[in-house]
Amino acid sequence: MKEIISRRHFLKNTTMAGGAFILSNSLLSNVVLAKPNERVNLACIGIGNRGAEIIKDLYKTGLCNIVALCDVDLGAKHTQEILNLFPDAKRFQDFRKMFDEYGNHFDAVSIGTPDFAHFAMTMQAIDQGKHVYVEKPMARTFWEVELMMQKAAKNPKVITQMGNQGHSEANYFQFKAWQKAGIIKNVTRIDAHMNMPRRWHSWDTQMKNFPNAEPIPSTLDWDIWQMQTLGHNYNKDFVNGQWRCWFDFGMGALGDWGAHILDTAHEFLNLGLPTTVEAINLDGHNSFFFPMSSTIKFQFPKRGSMPALDINWYDGLDNLPPIPQGYGVSGLDPNIPPPSTGKIEPVKLNPGKIIYSKDLIFKGGSHASTLQIIPEEKAKEMQNRLPEVEKTPSNHFANFLKACKGEERTRSPFSIAGPLSQVFCLGVITQKLNNKIIFDPKNKEITNDKFANALLMGPPPRKGWEQYYKV
Repeated sequence: MKEIISRRHFLKNTTMAGGAFILSNSLLSNVVLAKPNERVNLACIGIGNRGAEIIKDLYKTGLCNIVALCDVDLGAKHTQEILNLFPDAKRFQDFRKMFDEYGNHFDAVSIGTPDFAHFAMTMQAIDQGKHVYVEKPMARTFWEVELMMQKAAKNPKVITQMGNQGHSEANYFQFKAWQKAGIIKNVTRIDAHMNMPRRWHSWDTQMKNFPNAEPIPSTLDWDIWQMQTLGHNYNKDFVNGQWRCWFDFGMGALGDWGAHILDTAHEFLNLGLPTTVEAINLDGHNSFFFPMSSTIKFQFPKRGSMPALDINWYDGLDNLPPIPQGYGVSGLDPNIPPPSTGKIEPVKLNPGKIIYSKDLIFKGGSHASTLQIIPEEKAKEMQNRLPEVEKTPSNHFANFLKACKGEERTRSPFSIAGPLSQVFCLGVITQKLNNKIIFDPKNKEITNDKFANALLMGPPPRKGWEQYYKV
């Protein structure tokens, strides 16, 4: 890996510790850095809020140097922590300039921007041979995810990882072992649930227009913030996490939490893409932002010896799935990071899933949370038949950086994360249109609704952004 940190800067900020190096910064003082030539040089796009957490988690592995920082709002309060932690990193407001002017100085990029902004940055990174860590979901539209997968497949030397971090933790290895051992088999139904408060739950579902234009903060480049999307006037309810609320920018509760709840089932049950997706019930449906609650049914066909399977998605405060007898207490994994709105609030049912197979019922949480067989009597009966579960060799961030160095394979590359993200894209289309779609997984088209089919691609990119849509 390229090494560009000066000797003076290096000695000023590190101390020797048993052949490795420890950064003397107060927040990251316990970080043990690998030797200089064993670190990946990393450029980071999106450095506030969730983007900041990603940067710190990547750096805490000790396997990277933060050499460039890019954000459309470099002067904002929420970007200052990262700028102060890495004062010698080159700074950019436009990611295109960072790639053009500084691309020779980094090996990989982290992308912690709003959902709709992942696409162009990722496409440019892969074009330049840069490894990519991108937050979940991969992109906002089905077709953008498709192009990202095609671009990655065309450039197999580029390492990709989507940021559903539980895909490198206990839940991943347990599900893999239990499925291989035949404990999880003949699954016909999964009820996935996310019933925490969302940002838009106090909004007026009768709104007729987007919010009024407000003065653009002097620190923000609003034109770049919008990326390839059609024009919107600035409003504070479009930025800093509020973008999650809008169909034009985010993916709602499904895109935000689905990748943390359904990722292992989707991979190890070989689900691929559904054949029908239906909005069963949408409370507070409107044209602009996500419903107050949603019940969505995804139907997946038979796969080899595996039976057809339905996933029922429930979000909204009181929109709970049926609770099977013997369910017990709804646990919350203490390792789940709090949402950017603050601490996780107590709810009737914590985020997770209930998995129904021919012989067993499992309950599970989100992120790294492991499965339990229910009821408890059945779990005790099965205890001696459960296989040994592999310990995680690396967390999601170290897994990515080690893969960049050729030491591991990423556990959530675009080939695995892409179809999962596309499932959510299809679900969001039914949330927007309040309909049922029939989907052809082979030709990747919606066959019963021309307007819904057009939403797979979304609106055309604005002028000057068309080049990112070429593989």
